[in-house]
Amino acid sequence: MRNGVARDAVTGTADVVVSLTSYGDRIHSVAVAIESIGRGTVKPRRLILWLDSRELFEARPESLARLERRGLEVKLTSNYGPHTKYFPFVQSVEGHTARLVTADDDIIYPRNWLALLLDASRRHPDAISGHWVSVMGISDGAVAEYGTWPRAKDTAVRPTNFAPGVSGVIYPPAMLDELRRRGDGFLSACPGADDIWLHWVALRAGIPVRQVRSAPRHFPIIPGSQGQALMKTNVGENRNDHWIRGLYTAQDVAALSATTAGLQLNQRGR
Repeated sequence: MRNGVARDAVTGTADVVVSLTSYGDRIHSVAVAIESIGRGTVKPRRLILWLDSRELFEARPESLARLERRGLEVKLTSNYGPHTKYFPFVQSVEGHTARLVTADDDIIYPRNWLALLLDASRRHPDAISGHWVSVMGISDGAVAEYGTWPRAKDTAVRPTNFAPGVSGVIYPPAMLDELRRRGDGFLSACPGADDIWLHWVALRAGIPVRQVRSAPRHFPIIPGSQGQALMKTNVGENRNDHWIRGLYTAQDVAALSATTAGLQLNQRGR
């Protein structure tokens, strides 16, 4: 209903870019996610929807046309799979100065969603901050199965923190520059798992990851949007574990293991 009657801009003055992508049947419901971002207490300077299908781009629904008149940018790009939500923007700027927030096309975001991410970024400007963070498990000298990782229950910084993009993640300019430098290496390393590539790049670059609040938050899913959900393949069919085994080296696992051991010793000494 808001999409049909609202005339206010979905963009604002906050020095941040919000970027997302959509595909297939979700093109008909993505306006709900975008409207939820546009009604926020803080609005981004730019709000970009990337489409990798010329057919969808040229026949996008009226709901998106209305949002474009209110400040949304809809751009056609190459098909980078789930990496499309961030990579075209990362690639488009040489020498990033603005922060980037990634969003998903199947989530209804609360009004304070972006304000909380920006506040976290101001307090920890060199860190990646997310609303929904897991802690990577290490078992027998390897990364434990993805489905066994617990959710973070604090705002501590640790290399084993893993921030899925589902509820929104904010990235500092240094991370964007590092992603640009590494180019499209994800196409061979983990084409179907953007979150894994993003964590690995942050680990290699020494960029910390933290949760916005002590409790993880998974925001409501748009009803009827899960027919083509990537999670069914990556989690349900264990594809995430496949990508992880191929990407993380023994040195990566050793670094994660040393951090985990240090945290456990600190906790025992309390």
